[in-house]
Amino acid sequence: MDPSNIATGRDGSLFAADVEANTDAIHAAYSGRRVLVVGGAGSIGSATLRALLPYQPAAVHVIDQNENGLAELVRDLRGAGAIDRRLELKLMPLDYGAPVSRRFISSAGRYDVVLHFAALKHVRSEKDVASILQMLDTNVLKQRRLMSWLADIGAPDRYFAVSTDKAANPANFMGASKRLMERLLFAEGNNPIATAQRTSARFANVAFSAGSLLASFSQRIERRQPVVAPRDTRRFFVSVTEAAQICLLASSVVPSGHVAIPRMQPEQDLRELVSIAEDFLRASGLRAIPYDDEARARAAVELDATHDGWPLLVTPRDTEGEKESEVFVADGETAKEIGLLALLSIAQDPGDAIALDRVLCELERLAGDESDISKPQLASLLRIAVPDFAPVQAGRRLDERM
Repeated sequence: MDPSNIATGRDGSLFAADVEANTDAIHAAYSGRRVLVVGGAGSIGSATLRALLPYQPAAVHVIDQNENGLAELVRDLRGAGAIDRRLELKLMPLDYGAPVSRRFISSAGRYDVVLHFAALKHVRSEKDVASILQMLDTNVLKQRRLMSWLADIGAPDRYFAVSTDKAANPANFMGASKRLMERLLFAEGNNPIATAQRTSARFANVAFSAGSLLASFSQRIERRQPVVAPRDTRRFFVSVTEAAQICLLASSVVPSGHVAIPRMQPEQDLRELVSIAEDFLRASGLRAIPYDDEARARAAVELDATHDGWPLLVTPRDTEGEKESEVFVADGETAKEIGLLALLSIAQDPGDAIALDRVLCELERLAGDESDISKPQLASLLRIAVPDFAPVQAGRRLDERM
């Protein structure tokens, strides 16, 4: 059984029918086109790359700092026979916001399509002011530079950037950074790629993707550690294949100026994390034995294993920035039909260009010097462009949990 099915509760893809019905539109968007994939070695970026190759692009250039990830990606593509001999494929181990990336992009020539996946995406990463500024630099400021560099060689026809459910009514800095990214992407006025068809997608957790809580389940069993999940926490999951299908549709079919979201039925599609952990252990031939104390759970591993069981540490949902469940549509937004079975979209207000520029310029300054600023002050700065940012303060961080 595909472990993704344990998390999604589905045997097939929600989005396969939409991809099939829109094959011609996807083919028109990619066939013979020059494509730049930023952050292409990650779970979603690499899956989307694999999904677009059958549509026969003329060139695909991939930028990612993960050198090992790029090596594994090209080995897999070559081994699977997925690379057409006529395709110009380049995989570049570059920081997409660094000057050397500008050098590469300038020499490569104009791209028709840009797909952007690079991000710091974990709430866990926002530990202090320095880590938050790094997140904002990666998720927003570098993208601003990239858009300017692309404009210098001729703006692309299409530009797609992944967002997140956490951008809707953001309760943490990660979500606020992605909401700010949306503001940047859909801004008019001084937007250097204003002529491009610009789209995004908010979708939630990719089941068993690298670095995710679900991916830790098998790792913890291998390391003889308890499996851990927070109680009273529901999430909407897509498989990595479904994530790639969302990106294909959003980059080729969804109207410009819109963010795509899954058509979700909360009572059916939101899954309890504790229940997923129990189902995963059951599928692994183990019986979940619940604990609420870390020390007792760790001490019980060997004893429980002798009885075909495994300790499942159930923790409170009391860490900063965590919601009980996902929201895709923010307050004041309205999802609309776009002729797809499994996706809706939200038209984006370009927002206040002056406020956005003020925030971005101040973030550039803060990222480049040692000015003293607190997390509350940083949150206040972001609210100038993201007024609905309301950080959930809990006094505990995820790194304090097992």
